[in-house]
Amino acid sequence: MIEVELRGWHPDDAPALLDAFSSPDMAQQAARPVDTPAAALEWMGLWGFRDDAKAFAVVVDGQVVGNVAVSNIDTHDTGWVSYWTSPHARGRGVAAAAARKLAEWAFKERGLFRLELGHRLDNPASCAVATRAGFLVEGIERAKLNYEGVRYDVERHARLATD
Repeated sequence: MIEVELRGWHPDDAPALLDAFSSPDMAQQAARPVDTPAAALEWMGLWGFRDDAKAFAVVVDGQVVGNVAVSNIDTHDTGWVSYWTSPHARGRGVAAAAARKLAEWAFKERGLFRLELGHRLDNPASCAVATRAGFLVEGIERAKLNYEGVRYDVERHARLATD
C-alpha cells in the first residue's frame, strides 16, 4: 500500500497545481480555470476560508500529487468527499489511500458521521477509488450532472463512521 501524507496547501505548491490542472480531464474540477499562478493561489485560498470544508494536498515522497477534500459539511455531521490526482500519479492507489486518510480525519478530528461522494457512471476509475477507500454504493442519481448540455448519471457512495 502506498504511503500518502495529507497537509494544507502552501503558496509554493502553485506549480504542482498548475501542472495538474493542465490535464484536459481536470478542466471541470474547478469552478474557474486554474491556468495561472494567480488562479492557483485563488483556488487554494477558496479552500482556506470555508467553515464547511477542508482540502488537503496529497503528498507522496515529498511531491504534491493530488487533492482530497470534504465540503458541504452540514448540521447532520455529513460531508461531501472529492479527490483528484495528477496524471503521473494515477493507477498507483494514491487517491484511494488519500480518501481513506481523509475519512479517518473527518471522523476523528472533525467529528463527522457520514461521508458521501459521487462519480459519473462513465468514470470506473473513480468508482474503484471510492470502493477501495471503503465507500459503499448506495444507488444511481439519474441525469444529475450537466456538462455542456449532456446529462450524466451519477453513482452515489457513502461511508459511515461506524463502517
